[in-house]
Formats: sequence, C-alpha cells, structure tokens
Amino acid sequence: MTNHGPDILVLREKLHGMGSQECTEALEEQLPEHDVRTARTTAEERELIAEAPVAVGLHIDEELIRRAEKLEYFAAASAGIGHLPMETLDSEGVVVTNASGVHVPNIPEHVIGWMLAIARRLDEGIRRQRESRWQHYQAFGELEGSTVTVVGLGPIGDGIVERLEPFGVETIGVRYSPEKGGPTDEVIGFEDATFQDALARTDYLVLACPLTETTRGLVDEEAFGTLPSDAVVINIGRGPIIHTDALLGALRGNKIHKAALDVTDPEPLPADHPLWNLEDVLITPHMSGHTDAYWERVADIVAENVRAAEGADGYRDLDLRNRVDADD
Repeated sequence: MTNHGPDILVLREKLHGMGSQECTEALEEQLPEHDVRTARTTAEERELIAEAPVAVGLHIDEELIRRAEKLEYFAAASAGIGHLPMETLDSEGVVVTNASGVHVPNIPEHVIGWMLAIARRLDEGIRRQRESRWQHYQAFGELEGSTVTVVGLGPIGDGIVERLEPFGVETIGVRYSPEKGGPTDEVIGFEDATFQDALARTDYLVLACPLTETTRGLVDEEAFGTLPSDAVVINIGRGPIIHTDALLGALRGNKIHKAALDVTDPEPLPADHPLWNLEDVLITPHMSGHTDAYWERVADIVAENVRAAEGADGYRDLDLRNRVDADD
C-alpha cells in the first residue's frame, strides 16, 4: 500500500445509471489489503491520479494521463477500447485491459429472449392483451430445427451459441480467422461467396461483432436479397453493421420476416425515424448490456490482475487477463 495516494483509483463514472462506486466497493471486498478509492470531485480525482499505480474507468483522457505519474495499469471498464488514447497510454508504459466478457450472460439472454418472442409471436399476444381481445393467432414457428448464424465469436457470440444448445438448432459462426474454429456446428470467414452461402441458409442472423472496416455495412442490399424471406435479423453489435436504408427496403418489401435492434444507425434513433413505425421491427434503446452485476464483473478482472502483479516488477511483463495493446 502507498502512504499518500490510493493503490487503485476508480474514476467517477456512470454506466446504465450505475455509479462506479459499486466497483470500488467490490474491489474493497476482494482486495481488503489495498487502498481503493473513488474521488468525490473532479479536482480530487486529478489529485489522486498522480499517486495511483492502478486506475479503473470507462474513459481516461490525455490530461489525466499526464497527471498520472505513477500509473502502471489502466483497467478499461468497457469491452471496446477505440475511444481510448491507446498510443499515449502505451508510450507512457501503461498496461491496458478491457472488460470483454462482462456482458455474458445478459446480452446472450437478450438475444435468446428476442428469438423466443419472435418465434412464438409474443408481441402479438401482448398487443391482443392490451386490446382485451381473446382471439387465437398462429405462432411464427419453433426454434428447433432452425439455422442460426452468429457473426462474431467473441465472448458474447460464444455465449449466444452456448445458450442455443438446448433448442436443437444448427449454428454457423462467422469470424475473421475461421481456422481457429469455434463452438458452432460450422465456422466460416467473411469471404463473399462463403458468407453469402451461409446467409442463404439462415433463419436467424445474429450480429455480435465489433464495427470494423470489414463489418461496416456488412448487411446490405445484397445480403437482404440473399437471406430467406422468412429470416430474422438481430443486431446487438453496432448500428452501422446494417445498412439502414437497405434494412428499410427489405422490411417494406417483405424480403425478411422481422428485425430486432438494440443498436441503430443513426443512434439515438430520432423520434421521426421510419423504423419506429414498422410493425415487423423490435427496438430496445442500446440496453442489452445492462446488468446489475456489471461493476462487480469489472472488479473481478481488476482484482485478478492486481493479485497477479503481487511480487512482480510492475505489470508490463505480465500475462494479464483481458490485456489489450495499442495495435489491437
């Protein structure tokens, strides 16, 4: 422990309405021998960061990094790190980890919930309940025997596939390096012909990948034309993975059965956007990542890595959980 500053500084932030003080409390419980603090004010945070060897947060800017003279390890409280000044952190010798995996199981459960709701047309049942109308209607179908294509086999994609196992579905996984294999029945890459062939066999297309040059606009007019007309498209990745105008055209032209979107392009979705008024679209406002256990899971990662550094000469040469580099 240090005599003046904290061993671990948890930056003042909120996520899904939950303050990072929850992370501080979880770390205090897991690492009782360490001084873990969250600043009460921005000024106090700038003061404390100067002495802290470890910091945890969703963001850290250039100014805070300049003040962090003793910082060795920054634990990002998000899975994505594209918003972080990674080159600056690297040049200052700061090791970075991300929060990959903290959204399992909640995002996979969100996806499975959508799939079940669509297969059993629960939205129609809710609509008839609101109208006090006891009138039979037919379900869309069953998950059993369907083919689910999951684009992105990271922790979230793997979690989706794992939770699909009891439903008797066939699964296709799409990833950058198909030679690595995966939990799906079949694993393919993004090569055009191979991907299009998979789309033609897909009943449920689940987008669980990050936004990259390869995935931006991946589901475009050609993709919607290849998908079966009774296919369902689910996006919990990033909005621009789907070409929005192409999606609107596919829905209006009955080229797909339904879309379920937790992310959109644009985002937030304007109140007058046509997607709101289409009955064959389900929308949640980028909240599939919400879980009461979020900060606790972030603390699990941090605590594991802090323990790994005990007795070591800093963090630089350690094989830390969820370690990421500037060129990742």
